[in-house]
Formats: sequence, C-alpha cells, structure tokens
Amino acid sequence: MKKLSFLLPLIVFSFAFYLSGSSFERREASAEPEFDACTSVIVGNAASTDGSTMTSHSCDSRTDRTWMTVVPHKKHKPGDMAPVYMSSKETKGPNDPDAISVGEIPQVSETYAYINSAYPVMNEKQLAIGETTFGGKPELKSDEGILDCPELYRLALERAATAREAIRLIDQLTKEYGYNDWGECFTFADTKETWHFEILGPGKGKKGAVWAAVRIPDDHVGVSANASRIRQLDIRDTANVMASGNVFSLAREMGWWSPESGRPFEFCNAYADRNGLYSRRREWRALSIAAPSLKLDPNAENYPLSVKADKKLSVPQVLEIFRDYYQGTEFDMTNGITTKGKDGKVVKSPVANPFMNNDYRELFRVKGERTIACARATYLHVTQSRGWLPDPVGGVVWLGYDNPVTTPHTPFYCGIESMPKSYMIDGRLKFRRDCGWWAFRYVGQLCYLRFQEMSKDVEVVWREIEKKGFENQPEFEQKTVELYKKDPARAKREMTEYSHKLANDAVDRYWQLGDDLWTKYTNKF
Repeated sequence: MKKLSFLLPLIVFSFAFYLSGSSFERREASAEPEFDACTSVIVGNAASTDGSTMTSHSCDSRTDRTWMTVVPHKKHKPGDMAPVYMSSKETKGPNDPDAISVGEIPQVSETYAYINSAYPVMNEKQLAIGETTFGGKPELKSDEGILDCPELYRLALERAATAREAIRLIDQLTKEYGYNDWGECFTFADTKETWHFEILGPGKGKKGAVWAAVRIPDDHVGVSANASRIRQLDIRDTANVMASGNVFSLAREMGWWSPESGRPFEFCNAYADRNGLYSRRREWRALSIAAPSLKLDPNAENYPLSVKADKKLSVPQVLEIFRDYYQGTEFDMTNGITTKGKDGKVVKSPVANPFMNNDYRELFRVKGERTIACARATYLHVTQSRGWLPDPVGGVVWLGYDNPVTTPHTPFYCGIESMPKSYMIDGRLKFRRDCGWWAFRYVGQLCYLRFQEMSKDVEVVWREIEKKGFENQPEFEQKTVELYKKDPARAKREMTEYSHKLANDAVDRYWQLGDDLWTKYTNKF
C-alpha cells in the first residue's frame, strides 16, 4: 500500500500530461520546426495606459529550454572575434553547455547587458524583442550562412539600442554572413517605437536574406501568430517602412510575382501564405480584444497588421489576451462538454478542458482550435519600455513560466544583475525540484484533470501574486529612481533583490499550491 500511495501522484500527474497533450517526452524530434508555436502582441506607446511601449512572446515550443540568465555588459579589445552559435531543437544559444560554434564575426568594442533565454528578451537600453516562426516557402531556406533566428536576437540586443538600429544591423549582418533559418517575425519595442519585422532566407545556395519591416502606429496594437502578416509595402515611406534591397527582385526571380501581372506585390503571399487557420484565428481574437468595435470576421483570410485600440491597454490587460482560449465564443472547446448539476440543470463538466489533446477531443467530439493560451508554453514575457525613466528602471519584463492561464507573472527589471537561482536551471528534460519552471508546470498540469474547478482555485493564487507586483510597482520605482541618482550600483542590487524575492515567493507558493490541490481534490481524480 505504501508503494502504491507513492506511485499514485506520479500516475495521475502523467495522465494530466497526456490529457493536455503537452508531454514532450512522447513526441519524437522532427526535422521540421513547428509553425504554430508562439504568439506575440505589440502595443504602441499611445495605446498603453502608462505611455510605455510593449512587446511580448509566448514561447509555446515543446523543446525550448527553461533557463533564464542575465548576460552582463562587456568591453572587448580591438581585433576580438565573436563566436556564432548553431541553435537546434536541443540547444539554444551560447549559454547552453552543448552549444556549437559555427563561425566567428568581428566583435564590437562594447556589448550591452541583456536578459537571456532560449530567445533573448530585453537589453539594458530597453530594447525588447518578441518572436514567432511562420516558416515561409521552403525554397527560401538557405544552406549557406551562419546566422539563425536566436543568434540574430542575441546580436541585436548586444549591439543595438533602438528597433531601427536592430533592423539595420540585421540587414548588414545577413548580407555579409547569411541567414540560414526559417521565416521568422521579430516584434521590436524600444522606448519610442514598435516594429513588426519579418525575415526569410534568400534560397538554397545563396547567402543573405529577404525581409520587410513596418512600424506599428503609436496608438495601435499588433499581433503575430506564426503567419506572415506584411502585405503591400510603400518603401518610399521611410519613416514607417523598411525592406531589404531584394524584397521585390527575389520574388520576381523565383516566379512568385511579376509587376506585369497587374497584381500588387504582397510580401506575405510572395514569400509565405495565409492558409493557416490556427494562426488567423489567434490574429482575429487578439485584434478583436483590442478593438471589438471593428467586429472582425473570425473566418477572414486577412486582418489589419495592427488596429487602433478602442481603449488603452495595461500590462494586466495584455496578459488577459494571452490567457484567452476563446471564452464566450463559438470556438471555446469546452462549450459542448456538459453534465447535469445537482439541480438537474445542464452545466459544463468539471473535466471540460480547453487544452485537451487530439485523443480527448475525438472522444468528446470537439473540433480542435489553436488558442492564444497554450498548455505547452515554456514561458510568456510581456515587456515595458519607458523612456522617461532611467534605463535600468524603465525596462521591465513581466515573466511567467508555463501556461499563462495558470501562472502568475512577476517583474524583472533590465538593470538587474542576475536571475533567481531556480530560474537559471533547465528542467525541460527532467523533473527537478530546484527548477522554478517545474513549480508552475506542476500546478498547470494538475489543473487539466478537473479544469473547471481547479483553475478557479489556482486563479485566486496567481491573481494575488500579480496584484502585489503591480500595486507595488509605482512606489518601488519611485524610490529606486531616487536611489539610482545617488548610487546606481546599489540601485541595481536592490532591483535584483526585489525581482528575486517576488519570483522566489511565487515559486514557493506554487509548490505549496500543488500540494494543496492534491489534498483538496485527491478523492475526485
């Protein structure tokens, strides 16, 4: 009996993984990347409640590692070379012990500090990046060159202070050293502007890239959801549009567009497609939440790149977008999973779960949807860049591990010196009690067993944690700015301690929450 009681939690926990379809151990590695694995929302400074620009990244991959670090500001000697690393399904960037260097490029005199992860997040100048993969036409993936998406991320944050600088730097680097990855969207935010940037390879046997970038208007909200979104380009509008020199000629060379056809050039249709409903539905939902007055069609092929927000958005409201699984719409996958309540009325079944895998959707005869909220999320970050504050205080990353529906997000300032110890540990391939990611994963996976009941208990906890972070933010930042004027080094230490405490308290609370859920629900499993 003792042996059975020890194994029971593991059995049920494994069943929860199976139910949600997020067991990465069961999925064999594929040579092809997932093109429905991330979402990013961009907010201009006039569309936010406090005047900050925002970008974001829900890293919904089954394979990206869970570690987070802070890479310090560094000075380099003339003639130094910077190694370039190869990223893959199993390794992401130079901080992994098994990273592979594929070449070198000349180093710059100084590189900026930045918060780093599988995809680097924000640097000390408040330049932040979000990301989604859209793939593009396979003919464009180059077998030449040494730069891929995560390396362009890293180099941009090491060397650029603004979005425009980052885009020009990427253009320069890919011309000289080549881009060898799939089609990617970068969503840039600096203290003044937000940009939607899309890049693809130039084709097999070629070195370079093809790309386009469009500035998001200050009072607009944009979204990227694993589909190319840039349509027509007015390259004469240099204040709001940037593009590679081959943006038209490559499409003509490949036979994908001709000016003689009379059809306008559209970047997304020349180099990719708009066929993916799993992407388009997320675009519709995010833009509809920002501007419900537009009454966008959920089945349309194209949507505006960005929309003027009906109301200004705060960080908690952006987080609500990422917690959306089409609640209140016909696309909510829990709609048809019902039972009879104690009073005999039809109610949602306690096991109605918007994150079921294919087997359970088939069992309940539920049509699958790719929702914005994602059970397989590694992490979600929402950034704030605020030019009226000193850079170390003005740049803040609201970070949460695992599915945002069941996870709190706590602040990490771009001036901090390190991440909490439990955040620097990779637990993707093996359960570790000292890995912060697993505390949130543990609770999130348990919720899928009786989602309708358990997610409400969890929501009470994450709301309490987030409320503390948001309510304390103004007072803490005011004190920190005053301290920074007198003693910048001490201010950075206090920002580090503050960020660590909020994160560590959240991790501890979630380990306890997982045990509380077992206690409360064990007889209902």
